[in-house]
Amino acid sequence: MSDLAVIVRACVRDGVGGSPTAVLADGPFTEDERRAVPVGCGTSHAVFVSGDGDGPVTLRFFTSEGELPACGHGTVAALAVLAARTTPDHRLAPHAGDAERRFVLRAGGRVFGGRVVRRGEGFEGVFDPGPVAVRETTAAERDLIRPLFPALAGPPVVASVGRPRLLVPVAGRVELAALTPDLDRLRAACDRLGLLGCYVHTVPTADGRVAARMFAPSIGVPEDVANANSTACLAAHLAGRGLTALTVDMGDSLSRPATITATAEGGPQGVSVAVGGLALLGPN
Repeated sequence: MSDLAVIVRACVRDGVGGSPTAVLADGPFTEDERRAVPVGCGTSHAVFVSGDGDGPVTLRFFTSEGELPACGHGTVAALAVLAARTTPDHRLAPHAGDAERRFVLRAGGRVFGGRVVRRGEGFEGVFDPGPVAVRETTAAERDLIRPLFPALAGPPVVASVGRPRLLVPVAGRVELAALTPDLDRLRAACDRLGLLGCYVHTVPTADGRVAARMFAPSIGVPEDVANANSTACLAAHLAGRGLTALTVDMGDSLSRPATITATAEGGPQGVSVAVGGLALLGPN
């Protein structure tokens, strides 16, 4: 099925890098066939899309390990492909108009909004990741994780948007780049704690610039090039400290620079987050 997929580089930085993501129309595929798509395409994730935007569009996300309820950079990639499908037979038309398009998306048992607009050769997609729950870590969680990330700059927290993951602060980019966690031990710890993975991030600058690395061996992704949903979790967490906009750099350790943006706004229902990035169609 890899020949049916469009490769999208989601969350590129300055026109390069980004997370290669396979996007294809959904069909009567088996679980094994879906899990084989990212392997065959050489990507970490695959997105299966049902619908063309005239009504709700259903998204399903897979890694080699199985299905995920949500995938942020996969959603950005899907929005780019949806925006590019402008002809009756759904051929890609990368130079179609610049007007913002809005889509109703369905994934992980919820319905949410996404919007996308043309930016030069790419498509900037932004979506609502849903409510974010944040809590302090338990003693057991700290005991399992602390030896894997000894250079902590503060207490980690557990944040969830679909699935819980650990947000782990370190002082700066030097400390972040030096990380070499034992992935077998990390997977065992995350499996035991029911965590998606560990999103290790620098202390944000005054203007909201952050660098981060996402380790998720439990879902078959030792390190993710770009992780938008974890960025949304961090944005919700930091909103309580008055920081309402983030620009997060990822992927440098993998030689695939990526950048994700997120905004957070308080309201009567709690903090609402919007997250996204720029996507380019085609591999590099």
